[in-house]
Amino acid sequence: MKNHQRVSVSVLTAWVIGLGAMAAAEDWPRWMGPTGDNNWNAQGILREFPDGGPKIVWRSPAANGYSGPAVARGRVYVTDFVTSADVKISNFDRREISGTERVLCLDADSGNEIWQREDAVTYAISYPSGPRCTPVVDSERVYTLGAEGILNCLHTKDGSVVWSRQLKSDFKTNSPLWGYASTPLIDGEKLICLVGGEGSHTVAFDKMTGQELWRYGTASEQGYSPPVIINAGGTRQLIITSPDYVVSLSPDSGKEFWKLAYGASNGSIIMTPVHSGNYLFVGGYSNRNLMMELSSDRPEASQLFRDKPKLGISPVNVQPYLEKDVMYGMDQSGELMAVEIPSGNRLWSTGQPVADRPVGNGTAFIVQNDAYFYLFAETGELVIAKLSRDGYQELDRAKILEPTNNAFGRPVAWCAPAFANGRMYVRTDQECLCVELTADRN
Repeated sequence: MKNHQRVSVSVLTAWVIGLGAMAAAEDWPRWMGPTGDNNWNAQGILREFPDGGPKIVWRSPAANGYSGPAVARGRVYVTDFVTSADVKISNFDRREISGTERVLCLDADSGNEIWQREDAVTYAISYPSGPRCTPVVDSERVYTLGAEGILNCLHTKDGSVVWSRQLKSDFKTNSPLWGYASTPLIDGEKLICLVGGEGSHTVAFDKMTGQELWRYGTASEQGYSPPVIINAGGTRQLIITSPDYVVSLSPDSGKEFWKLAYGASNGSIIMTPVHSGNYLFVGGYSNRNLMMELSSDRPEASQLFRDKPKLGISPVNVQPYLEKDVMYGMDQSGELMAVEIPSGNRLWSTGQPVADRPVGNGTAFIVQNDAYFYLFAETGELVIAKLSRDGYQELDRAKILEPTNNAFGRPVAWCAPAFANGRMYVRTDQECLCVELTADRN
């Protein structure tokens, strides 16, 4: 009996250790993580930083880019832009800059390069500091979308091309002012992209072949908002946001369910719509906010409020985070705000975590782990905090990197990190870094 108990305890211990390893090894294979909501489920994560900050596991050379890394199956995928030209161009200006867009595949444990893929490209966009879209890893394939519309499907093993599309020439369109920045969405056998052009604002491709499956709509410009699929009214709905409208489509056919006018300032709509119960929110520059009420028994929507002054939130560069009926996000003013859904009422606001006082378009990327929030600020600092309806409580912060880009006259790091393997993976215009965040490995 004692031997049996001893074996059972050993098996149970191994099982628990295995669960911990599984949690630590969780991948971050796409924009906003495995579940697309910026939830990070790893266990044993630091709740305060050691003296001198968390350990930098490795640094690997990289070039210009805003795109966040994706991490899957022990590999890191990041895109960049190599050029000898000066990429510091004023907002709203366009100037042709020639260079090479790359896809880099790195070993997640060492940072050593495994392979790279190159495409010659000429940028003619504002803020021409490299690609914007996070790579999307799906089984043995990785999908990348460059700033000028080069859409690639590559083998994860060696970077060889499965298929490739040139969105601008294939669909007779131009790149948006700030470049293609809407990360594509995989749904079953489809890869859904904001493309642009007459009748092809949104296009679904066969993810295995690159062949077009369906197309929908025309808009004044593509916008920058990644598509999302929600379940509402007893129906799977693909929500697409353009500068002109928010629309619900059938993911399978592209059939329109409902459509509401939006009207983005400067054509800029960046956030993915936030879905909370029977409500859907989208917002952007100049208090262009829109709260929609969704039908509970069919795919329909109506306007609850629009462009409320001094209410709601105007998310600019960062996706808001939803917890129950409270949305946390960075406003155009540079303030971190808590906003109640569906009323749109602001519960509180603070200049933190970016600065003591709000700075316009201040940016901090928000991820939740258990009851804690990890905010990567444009200053290159990682902040540990608690957010609630009652306020912002900062617990610790550490300098991770020096910002290498510039916006609005100040140095910024505008890259959404990936959180995987108990670590944070982040990039600048010079390198990709791996930061240890597991407590017992620091």
